[in-house]
Amino acid sequence: MKALFSLVAVVILILLAWFGSGSSGGAYLFGVILPYAAITLFVLGVVYRVLKWARSPVPFRIPTSCGQQKSLPWIKNSNLDNPHSLVGVVARMALEVLCFRSLFRNTKAEVKDGPRLVYGSDKFLWLGALAFHWSFLIILLRHYRFFTEPVPGFIMGIESLDGLMQIGVPPLLITNIAVTGALLYLWARRFTNPQVRIISLIADHFPLVLLLGVVTSGVCMRYFFKVDLPAVKQLAMGLISLNPVVPAGIGSIFFIHLFLVSVLLAYFPASKLMHMAGIFLSPTRNLANSNRRVRHINPWNYPVKVHTYEEYEDEFRDVMKAAGLPVEKE
Repeated sequence: MKALFSLVAVVILILLAWFGSGSSGGAYLFGVILPYAAITLFVLGVVYRVLKWARSPVPFRIPTSCGQQKSLPWIKNSNLDNPHSLVGVVARMALEVLCFRSLFRNTKAEVKDGPRLVYGSDKFLWLGALAFHWSFLIILLRHYRFFTEPVPGFIMGIESLDGLMQIGVPPLLITNIAVTGALLYLWARRFTNPQVRIISLIADHFPLVLLLGVVTSGVCMRYFFKVDLPAVKQLAMGLISLNPVVPAGIGSIFFIHLFLVSVLLAYFPASKLMHMAGIFLSPTRNLANSNRRVRHINPWNYPVKVHTYEEYEDEFRDVMKAAGLPVEKE
């Protein structure tokens, strides 16, 4: 039901853009007003969430580690799994952000005949997440050509490499295949894996279905339902220069794509997709583990009256002796 609700919600969004963009003034609403509103919500929401996280007190070093911490000179430490310096933290964060290093070592638990609980590697999740994130990043970079004139050379180079297979006209792009397959796998995993299925919420299904809608509408616009690309670029250049103009005859499929992107931007700060920024502010990742080398004192500690064991025993000695409990002082 959670997946069905997410699917129905995205279908309703598509129908709204389809019929709404064809009405009087609908093109300006879906082409200018809603994108500006979505960008505003995205920027304000991300800034709010980042500032809220940044204000959270972190008095102690709490990095997660999978290796030996640096201590005595004759004990070999792990610089990446348990970094003790800024260089080690930067290297660890780079591998985490670019290669999903911790997800690469993720394991799964299965019940085999016996019954026996067996732990094993789960590289498909790592591969699906890596394919989605890198493909989505390349697709975003490719879209940069709609906002600049002339188009930078590195953008043209990325598009040439992406269409290296030279299948069809226009060429079939590798990232279109990879991002669609990765999203389908990540969504199917929430049905086929019993452990993941039982903890999946609407907040887990809806972003995946919405992203599938964005990608599918973009693929349909490129290969099946042609749009006026010069008109699309004119609209994009007008939006970026704060002088928006909606050319006629762009096509409903473009407004569906743009509306879904706008919904994604507006929804982003309130969703789990904010892990994109949260990874950089996580004290379990961005702190060096120097607990054995440096004494960290909580700066917010204040004097409190404590009740020592000696005072406790003095208060309850007779009761403890009557109950047969050992006491230090007779």
